[in-house]
Amino acid sequence: MSKFSLQGRTALVTGGARGCGLAFARGLAEAGANVAVFDLVPAEPGFLAIEKECGVRTAYYKVDVSSQESLANGFAEFQNDFDNALDICVPCAGINRHLKFLEYTYKDHHDLLSVNVMGLYFTAQLAAKQMIANGTQHGSIVLVASMASYIAVPTQLCSAYCGTKGAVRAMTPAIAKEMAEYVSLPLKPSPSDLLLSPPQNIRVNSISPGYVRTEMTAAFPHLLPLWEREAMNGRIAEPEDIMGACVFLASDASSYMTGQDIVVDGGVTRW
Repeated sequence: MSKFSLQGRTALVTGGARGCGLAFARGLAEAGANVAVFDLVPAEPGFLAIEKECGVRTAYYKVDVSSQESLANGFAEFQNDFDNALDICVPCAGINRHLKFLEYTYKDHHDLLSVNVMGLYFTAQLAAKQMIANGTQHGSIVLVASMASYIAVPTQLCSAYCGTKGAVRAMTPAIAKEMAEYVSLPLKPSPSDLLLSPPQNIRVNSISPGYVRTEMTAAFPHLLPLWEREAMNGRIAEPEDIMGACVFLASDASSYMTGQDIVVDGGVTRW
């Protein structure tokens, strides 16, 4: 199980103050990583408890990922506080709009693109630059897509959201290909070092959650029974149900995976 350990590593999670982002932050911390989060909403007590309960370092930064200036300032502050350490990045911040395709405005769609695509993309870019600069030997970027990138969600009006999450899933292998050339080696490695710890490139994968009980889905309580019927196992997910996939992709247990997507949807997309 040592392959799943994140002891001594540093992680950054956007949208980490609540919902799936908070679950990802806790999962990474439980595996041993120090965790910083970027979010616009204040951190919940659940995040504030992580440091003491998991024995790791945590930090919260108020950052708007849709703003180039706010994102750059957040990274600068994070780099300064954590001495440029970064091994894991999980860009999870995202928004949705329940609107008919024929009623969408340019601004509505632009808002989604600004957070779900541009914010995620440039979070990953800044994280990758920081990983390259610090020479991490365990670089892993875990983008958060959605099962909405695979299907037309039958119970929601989310054409623009589906498009943004499709963009996330499509960019994953392309970014992974470019980042594969950044292989980190121990300083003056010996043959035994290379045998025990093969060179690692910076890996890029994605997760596609299904229906999850979060603040975002809380706006649709009337849809819960329908979502439960759509899942093979008859229930919607709690954020903790998605957590394991994130820890797996962040850890050396997935060291031969890059450019891939893991669907965690209770089987919704499979029947």
